[in-house]
Amino acid sequence: MSVVEEIVRAFDRSLIISCWKFVFPVLVCFYLFIFIYDKRRYGGKRKSADAAPQQVKEKLDGIEYVGEVDSDDFDPTPVLEEKDHVPFAGAKVTLDSDPLKAAAKFYAIVNDRRSVRKYSSKPVDLAIVEKCIHAAGTSPSGAHTEPWTFCVISDKDIKEQIREIIENEEFINYQQRMSKQWTTDLRPLRTNHVKEYLTEAPHLVLIFKQTYGIKADGSGKKQHYYNEISTSIATGILLCALQAAGLNSLVTTPLNCGPALRNLLGRPVNEKLLVLLPVGYPADDCKVPDLKRKPVEEIIVKY
Repeated sequence: MSVVEEIVRAFDRSLIISCWKFVFPVLVCFYLFIFIYDKRRYGGKRKSADAAPQQVKEKLDGIEYVGEVDSDDFDPTPVLEEKDHVPFAGAKVTLDSDPLKAAAKFYAIVNDRRSVRKYSSKPVDLAIVEKCIHAAGTSPSGAHTEPWTFCVISDKDIKEQIREIIENEEFINYQQRMSKQWTTDLRPLRTNHVKEYLTEAPHLVLIFKQTYGIKADGSGKKQHYYNEISTSIATGILLCALQAAGLNSLVTTPLNCGPALRNLLGRPVNEKLLVLLPVGYPADDCKVPDLKRKPVEEIIVKY
C-alpha cells in the first residue's frame, strides 16, 4: 500500500473528519462568541501595553482619580511647599492628665450622642457652629489636600427650598427607589419622606467633598486623593465637636438630591454633596429610638 493510500485511509478513520458537519458549526459559534465578547469589552480594540499604567491607576483610585497621566517627559512638582519638618512633642491639650481618664471622659461625651430628628426653635450662636467646623478642618486628608467645603445654612427661605428639594426626592425614594428590605429596616426608626428638621433646626450644615481642586496659578486641576474618605473623617470630627459643645445633630444622606442642592447654593461642579447635618437643640417632646450600641468586645480584635 502506498503512502498516499495510507494517508487517505487515516483521514477516513479520523473522528474529526467524519464528524465535520458537527464540528464546523461549533467552531463557528466559538469564533463568534470570542469576537462579540472582545468587541463588548474592548470596543473592538485590544488595549496596548502602553495603556497598562493608566489601567492600574484607575483600578487603584477608582472615582478618586481625575485623569492625570504620567508621561516620560513629565516632571511633577508637589502642590505643598517643600519645607523642613519641625519637632513635635505629642498632644498638649487633653481632657485629663491621666490618659485612661481622658479616654473615658471622651467616651462619655460621644456615647451621649444621639441622632435627633425633632428640634427646638431655641437659637444657636453661629460662632459655636463655626468653631466646631474649625475643629473639623483639622482632620487628616490625602496629601494634605483638605478636600472639603462646609456650607452653613441659617436663612429661613433657603432652608425651605432645601426641604422642598429633599422631600420631593425622598417621596420617590421611599415609594420606588428603596427596596422593601431597606424601608422595613428603617421602620423601627420611624423615618419617612417628611423632614421637618430641615426647617426646624436653627442651622443646616451641608458638607461637600471636593473631587478635585484648582492649582493656585489656575493652570489646571489639583488631584484630591481619597477625597471622600478624608471628608468623612472631617465629618466625624465635626459630630464630636458639636456633641462636646452641647449641640445635637443627625447624619443625613439625601439620595438623588446632590446636584439640585449644589445648584441651589451655587457650588462649583467639582463639589459633590456628602452629608447634610441639621444642628440645634432637641425639642421638649423629642424622642429617640431605644437603641443599644455594640460592646467593645464585639468591635475590637486584639493580636
